[in-house]
Amino acid sequence: MKRAAVTVVGVGDDGCAGLSARAANAVAQAQVLVGGERHLAFFPQFTGERIVLKGGLGATLERVAELANEHQVCVLASGDPLFFGIGGLVARKVGADAVEFVPHPSSVQLAFARIGVAWEDAQVLSFHGRPLTGLCSRLRELAKAALLTDGVNTPPVIARHLLAHGQTGFTAWVCERLGNPGERVRPFSLEALSGGEDVDPLNVLVLLRTDPTWRPPPRVPFLLEDAYAKRVPKRGLITKREVRLLSLGLLGLREDSVVWDVGAGSGSVGIEAALLAPAGHVYGVEVDPEGVALCRENALALGADNFSIIEGRAPEALAGLPDPDAVFVGGSKGSMRDILDVAFSRLRPGGRLVANAVTLENVAEAYAGLKELGVEPEVLLVNVARGEPLARYQRYDAHNPIHLFAASKPEQASEENR
Repeated sequence: MKRAAVTVVGVGDDGCAGLSARAANAVAQAQVLVGGERHLAFFPQFTGERIVLKGGLGATLERVAELANEHQVCVLASGDPLFFGIGGLVARKVGADAVEFVPHPSSVQLAFARIGVAWEDAQVLSFHGRPLTGLCSRLRELAKAALLTDGVNTPPVIARHLLAHGQTGFTAWVCERLGNPGERVRPFSLEALSGGEDVDPLNVLVLLRTDPTWRPPPRVPFLLEDAYAKRVPKRGLITKREVRLLSLGLLGLREDSVVWDVGAGSGSVGIEAALLAPAGHVYGVEVDPEGVALCRENALALGADNFSIIEGRAPEALAGLPDPDAVFVGGSKGSMRDILDVAFSRLRPGGRLVANAVTLENVAEAYAGLKELGVEPEVLLVNVARGEPLARYQRYDAHNPIHLFAASKPEQASEENR
C-alpha cells in the first residue's frame, strides 16, 4: 500500500510524552510539520519546514496539499483530529486517500475517564465559536453531556445561561488542561460555578443530572393552556393544545428547522416548536407589547433558549429574519394575504406553511391567498370539545371551531413562487 503523503497526528496536552510509537515515528519522518503554535512548541528538535496554523485555514491547507506532492507532511491536531478537529478539512483539501490519521484520546474521553463515568450515552455539544442558543432545549432530553467551550462561552457563562432558563438539576465537572502536569478536575453546583472565574481556557465541561430517577420529558410537550402565562383579556387568545398538536405536526419540523411564528400571542406554538427543533431556531413575531412580554416569560419558564421574540407588525417585521423551513401564522391583524405572500416567497424549497384562522374573513382570505400562490392547501376544520365534570356527570365544553391551512413549497420552486 502506498504510504500516505500527509499524516494527521493527534497530540495531547502532555506533548511528546503522550505520543504512541506510531505517532512519534510520523513526526520523526516528516519533512514538513504543520500545527498551531502550541503544538509546534512540543517539538523543538524538529529541523524541517514548519507551518503555523492560525487564522484562515484555507490558504494554509492549500499549501499543505501542494507540499504533499513532493514531501512527507505531518499535521498536528488536538486529541482526535476527526472529533471536532481539523482532520475532516485536511482530508477534503488533500484527498482522503492521501491522508492517514493517528488519533490521540480526545479531551472528552479523558474528561469522562477522570470522573469515572461511562460516556457511550453522553451527547457532545460544541460551543467553540458558536452561540449558546439552543443549549437548554437540547439538555431537556439529556442525562449527561460534554460541552466544548471557548473564551466567550466559558463554564461560568454557561452556568449563568442555564440558571437564567431554570436549569438547575446538574452537577458541573470542569476538567482543565487534561493530560498536562497542571491538570485539574473539579465538581461544582451550577450556582457555585456561575460565580467563579478561575477556569483555564483549555477545558471540557461535563454536565451530569443530579437526580438518579430523572427521565426525559415527552418529546411532544402537549401542554395545557395553564402551563403558559396569560392575562385577561388574553386568556382566550392562546392556541388550544389539541390544535397546537395538529399545527406542529403539519409544520413537519426537523431538529434543525428555522421557524417563523407569526402573530405569536403567548408563544405557545413557537415555544413548543423550539423544543421540537433544539438545533434550530424559532422567531416569534408579535406586535402587542403585552404579548411580547408573555412570550419572553413563557420561553424562560420552559427553557426554550432557541426562541427569539421579534416585536413588530407582520409582514414588515419579517424582513430581517433568516429564511424559514417552516412558517406558522397564528395571528394576522388583518394582513393575512400580505403575510402569506411574504412568508411563501421566503420559505425554503420543501418547507411548510401552516395558517390558523377563526373568523370567516380570515378563512376566506387564507384559502384565496394560498390558491393565488399556486398551491392547493390541505384544509382542516377542527372542532374540539373537552369533557368537563358537572356534579356527578360529564359534559362537553366546546371550543371555537378553527380552520387549519397547510401547504408545502415545491422542492423545485417555479419562477412565480421564487
